[in-house]
Amino acid sequence: MQVRTHLLTLLMTLVFSQLTFADSSHDNSQANVKRIGQHFSAVQLGPRPFFLVNDMDEGALKDRLSRCGKGPFRPSTFSIGHRGAALQFPEHTRESYVAAAKMGAGIIECDVTFTKDRELVCRHSQCDLHTTTNILATPLASKCSVPPEFDQNGVLTNAKAIQCCTSDITLAEFKTLEGKMDAANTAATSIEEYMDATPSFRTDLYSAHGTLMTHAEYIALVDDLGADFTPELKTPSVTMPFEGDYTQADFAQQMINEYRSAGIHPRRVWAQSFDFDDILYWNQNEPWFARQAVYLDGSEDASTSLEQMQQWKADGMKVLAPPMWMLLDVNENGDIVPSQYAKNAKAAGLKLITWTLERSGLLKDNGGYYYQSVNGSLGKADVIDNDGDTFTVLDVLAKQVGVIGVFSDWPATTTFYANCMNL
Repeated sequence: MQVRTHLLTLLMTLVFSQLTFADSSHDNSQANVKRIGQHFSAVQLGPRPFFLVNDMDEGALKDRLSRCGKGPFRPSTFSIGHRGAALQFPEHTRESYVAAAKMGAGIIECDVTFTKDRELVCRHSQCDLHTTTNILATPLASKCSVPPEFDQNGVLTNAKAIQCCTSDITLAEFKTLEGKMDAANTAATSIEEYMDATPSFRTDLYSAHGTLMTHAEYIALVDDLGADFTPELKTPSVTMPFEGDYTQADFAQQMINEYRSAGIHPRRVWAQSFDFDDILYWNQNEPWFARQAVYLDGSEDASTSLEQMQQWKADGMKVLAPPMWMLLDVNENGDIVPSQYAKNAKAAGLKLITWTLERSGLLKDNGGYYYQSVNGSLGKADVIDNDGDTFTVLDVLAKQVGVIGVFSDWPATTTFYANCMNL
């Protein structure tokens, strides 16, 4: 009986140790730790994934996806909501995050920056309030780094130069703003023209009164929705240390501290940065959170060598995230295949995530930046010519490149594929 009791106690201890993120420098009491969230909402994909399947070229992949139409569908961490569901909802708003979760995004992104009073908020850039919110239509426009200017006739004269930053205003002021689709008409002669510039492949139907979010509010919402987190520590647009004493290390630590305060397990957090020094900081100071920290490769250098990637791995990087085009190539038969960059990453033992699906116009019009290695822009054959090719690209990324997650502006598409392929 005593042996059985001892074994039961040992087993419970081992189980509990897997649920906590103990390290000697932080409070890790049971009250400050939550289990990994699994209480997802019912997934609602809507018509778009099926529209894309119908638009595909005939073949085995279309046949496979066509058999998946009835569902049921479940959330997947392969499906990452890029700024929420930014194809139709204003990015980094409550509405966008909820839509992403409804579409089965198992991970949802908040780009993290800070206000004048050093509170963390969700914005793609520290200085994008003039394009992603209604600040120019409010009295806060006068506080912008470069406020709008008008001539004696009331004509806007500096549309190209306007810049409004989160660090220009306090958190309380930030919370009075409303989100809108990220767009600006830099040739405008009025504020109304400046703000009315949404790209044709998006919509303003859901842009009214977009609710801006603090980072802490995002954590609480996404936790309640049952998804996991990928906060990106945005490179500050202001000189650091901010106002002389708020350092980059302070910023990087503050972001992690908000997950600790909320009792979020590190296994649910995919901290990201384009600055490799942030990855190194987390490795040295937050090793539990650094285990799946993501280095966003914005170099646009698809020729990065195996030796360089091996050095990244030796320095502590575990997850690499370049744009989609850097992972793709076209072979002599006109097939989409993994690029040398993708092969090097695999050889170096790095996990891969990529960005961003559904962030382009029509693929029959070549798809732009994210498809440049397969649309003829880099001298290779143009092998995409319809929107259905979205799934062709996604299939190569998943099965041949081996990515573990894909950012998407419309997570339903990626969720559908992940369910169909049992990812």
